[in-house]
Amino acid sequence: MKNITVKKTKGLKGGISVPGDKSISHRALMFASIADGDTRIKGLLKGEDNMATLKAFRQMGIAIDEVGEDVVVHGKGLHGLKEPEDFIDAGNSGTTIRLITGLLSGQKFFSTLTGDQYLRKRPMKRVIEPLSQMGAKIFGREGGNKAPLAIAGSKLKGITYNSPIASAQVKSAILLAGLYADGVTTVTEPTVSRDHTERMLTYFGAKIKREGTKVSIEAGQKLTGREIIVPGDISSAAFFMVAALITDASELTIKNVGINPTRTGIIDILKEMGGDLKILNEREVSGEPVGDIIVKSSKLRSIKIKGDVVPRAIDELPVVAVAAAFADGTTTIRDARELRVKETDRIGTMAAELRKIGIEVEEREDGMIIKGGRPIGTRDAKSHGDHRIAMSMAVAGLAGDGEMLVTDTECIDTSFPGFEELIKKVSSK
Repeated sequence: MKNITVKKTKGLKGGISVPGDKSISHRALMFASIADGDTRIKGLLKGEDNMATLKAFRQMGIAIDEVGEDVVVHGKGLHGLKEPEDFIDAGNSGTTIRLITGLLSGQKFFSTLTGDQYLRKRPMKRVIEPLSQMGAKIFGREGGNKAPLAIAGSKLKGITYNSPIASAQVKSAILLAGLYADGVTTVTEPTVSRDHTERMLTYFGAKIKREGTKVSIEAGQKLTGREIIVPGDISSAAFFMVAALITDASELTIKNVGINPTRTGIIDILKEMGGDLKILNEREVSGEPVGDIIVKSSKLRSIKIKGDVVPRAIDELPVVAVAAAFADGTTTIRDARELRVKETDRIGTMAAELRKIGIEVEEREDGMIIKGGRPIGTRDAKSHGDHRIAMSMAVAGLAGDGEMLVTDTECIDTSFPGFEELIKKVSSK
């Protein structure tokens, strides 16, 4: 079992780059595979989740070459995939299994999808139900709610779907199925979830209609391969943002970070808490906004986190909880029930881990109430097999009063290979 030991730092200094955006990397591999011609991907995150997606498309007959740090995908067009000979194993990746389920629903072959022990516990009915309305034939455990899933490719029809949740995975699965369905497929969400799918489909040449929280796609559109530069993942940058804010004498520059407005809830939250963050050198790269983020030590204050900002920061809320633990006053997180069905129940696990280091936390069904104060007491933490829990607790250790051992940290490699080494690089002991 791999563990990380983190010691109190005297500050984080210098400039860093974080790994490529995980969500964009998934989509780059998927869309390039069903595009006509070659796509060169620069900055692809080569964590375990994205490698599960890469392997899946190789199983379906797509040639993918690693050329130095780049990846070249030799796309075969919308109808170029072939039936895989074995299970497609999505590992720990919810994005892989849910988006590929949408893509495979309209193929002319049979396929099966599974994942690790954690992914097999996650709910799939949220994508199975709308896909079934389109005519998809998908079977799985618990009435189709749990993997493994079996998909008998079938003829699909476009639908108008009002999603009860704001979920980029649900929206993307439906839009990908919509490429293979008769007519127009429309998804409406309660609030806008991250829009990497819409941006990248447009970048590949598809026509996407967007109006408020409604997105539509017409079937049969040709995608054309092209170069993609993947920006740094703001979800990965968030750990270093919070670490710099809560440790004394820190000034850190995080370069080339994706600042898509559907993902910058973390920046809005930390600024409202009194964090000193600035974005410089804003530009657009491969259809995505990118910038450099400068973060300095700050005295944080408690706030109420709820409403529309929550979907824009859902993956970053575990490390936001750490920021709240060091802020003056009591921070409330609400409307975040989606955290219950991530790699772990992130409300329950973060509440438990923060209590272990001396933080007073009241767990609510849709969030937490966190009383700010310095972590004290025991110096160990568990990842629960969740990369974001592991990294969040490591960040807490950087500003604690002693040494913290975070156990079972192999999971960090799903999204942030090199995390521990990067902490050591910028930390002053």
